[in-house]
Amino acid sequence: MRRMMTRQAQWTLTVVLFCFVLTACTSNQVPPTATPLPPTATRTPIPPFPTLPSTPTQPVCLSQPGRVEQGTLDSTKPPQQYLIYLPPCYDQRTDLRYPVLYLLHGQTYTDDQWVRLGAVDIADRLILSGEAAPFIMVFPDDRYWNLPPGPLFGERLIDALIPYVDETYRTLADRDHRALGGLSRGGGWTVQLGLTHPELFGMLGLHSPAIFSTDRPLLEDWLRVIPPQPYPRIWLDVGDEDSERGFNTLFESTLAYYGIPHEFHVYSGAHTEEYWSQHVEEYLRWYLAGWVEN
Repeated sequence: MRRMMTRQAQWTLTVVLFCFVLTACTSNQVPPTATPLPPTATRTPIPPFPTLPSTPTQPVCLSQPGRVEQGTLDSTKPPQQYLIYLPPCYDQRTDLRYPVLYLLHGQTYTDDQWVRLGAVDIADRLILSGEAAPFIMVFPDDRYWNLPPGPLFGERLIDALIPYVDETYRTLADRDHRALGGLSRGGGWTVQLGLTHPELFGMLGLHSPAIFSTDRPLLEDWLRVIPPQPYPRIWLDVGDEDSERGFNTLFESTLAYYGIPHEFHVYSGAHTEEYWSQHVEEYLRWYLAGWVEN
């Protein structure tokens, strides 16, 4: 009898252990009251304009560079000359509109300076490789800088050239898709026109800007009244051996004092085309990033 009870106890213990193991093996299921955690969200920047779809057979235009055209606006005195870069597939994709980047050249140069520095070649490479969505660049001519029409370049640009470009070419004609940048004297114009016309430009690129002496006493007044919502994106760079470095550093301090967001870069180099050519791609990538963020 004692042996039978012992076997019975052992049998009972075996059944209990089996049930325990079976329960453990099926306990990986989430209890009905548990709420699964959502997957981690990822944010993919969306360009502010349509891009060409990827297809097995790409149009021929996606293997060809954009083109540069020369134009003259006869309605101004003197006539306002300009170069314009139209991206790959501009003629084929007539349903698309594009952001516009206005790039102003330096003193003693003409509208082809940015082209010579590589802006067009870099734009073609970025677009054709798929790193950037297509965009338009305009290079206005400021050849009359030392003649009586010189001080009126800003008026010709704001009142005549920009409206003409928006009417003639397929641009996205709004502040968020229009950028203004310039080097040396062109940077000086960018400071003046960008701060006094904040409704026109969403980005201002100041590349070794030679800020006009007549504008320097007005900078704080312009910054105090510029609408804060939204401020334009501002880039400021200068070479460590540039004669304009001292005032550019002071201008950067003024931007910081008034709480205006900006980027400030001091690179190795002087006030030369060699310096600017080394940074053209960096400049273009900065403008392009601003359009993707919109």
